[in-house]
Amino acid sequence: MPEKVEKYLPVCVSLGPGDPELVTLKALRTLQKVEIIYCPATQSDGKTLSRAKDILDEIGIDTQKIRIFLVPMSKDRTLAEKVYSDIASEIAECYQTGRSVAFVAEGDSGFYSSVHYISDKLEEMDIAVQHIAGVPAFIACGALAGIHVVKQDERLSVFPSGTSAEEIMMEVEAGKSVVLMKLSQQKDTIKKAVEILSEAQFHYFENVGIAQKEFYTNNRNEIIQRLFPYFSLLIVKKD
Repeated sequence: MPEKVEKYLPVCVSLGPGDPELVTLKALRTLQKVEIIYCPATQSDGKTLSRAKDILDEIGIDTQKIRIFLVPMSKDRTLAEKVYSDIASEIAECYQTGRSVAFVAEGDSGFYSSVHYISDKLEEMDIAVQHIAGVPAFIACGALAGIHVVKQDERLSVFPSGTSAEEIMMEVEAGKSVVLMKLSQQKDTIKKAVEILSEAQFHYFENVGIAQKEFYTNNRNEIIQRLFPYFSLLIVKKD
C-alpha cells in the first residue's frame, strides 16, 4: 500500500506596503517555515524589479527557497493570467507532493491584489488556500500623514481607476473619504479634481514604506506637478 503523503495547504502571505517592519509576526513565521515561496516581479529596461523580493530580503528570508516569477505589465491581462495560471499549477504540484509553499503579495492580498488569480485557480482545483492579512497601503498612508482616514460614522469609497473628477466631487460632498489608487492611469482626472474641489483636503503619497523614496504632500500645487508613478495614492477628505 503506497505511503500517504502529508499535504500542507498553500498560504497566501501579505507583506504590507513596503516597510519590512510592517510585516506581521504571523507572516514572518510562515515565511520562515515553508519550503518554497513564489514571489512576483516585473521587468523594466532589462532589470528585474520586485518590491516583494526586497521585503523578503530585508526580513532575512532564505533566498534559496524564493522562486521569482515575472508578471507582464499591460492593461491586456491575458499574458499575466497565463503566468498566474502556470504558477498555480506549480503550487498545486507542491501541494500534491507534500511540500509546504507560500506565495506573496504586497499590501493585503484581499485588497486589489493580482494574486487573486492564483487563489482562484487553486480553488478551481479544489485546493483551499490560507490567507495571512497585511497592512493595506492606504492605511500606512494615513499613518504617515497623521490623519484619520475615516472616523466615527464617516464612510469610505475606494476607486482603483476609471472614475471622474465629478464622481470624486460627489463622494466628497456627501461627506465620504475617498481613496484613489492607480493614479498613473488617471492623471488628468486627478489633476482636474484637485483644481475644482476647493472644499476638500488632498493627501498625496508615493512609495509609502520605502526608505529614501517615500513622499507625502497635502499641497495642491505640488500634487499637480507630480508625475504620479506606479506606487502613488491619494486620499481626499471634506475640509
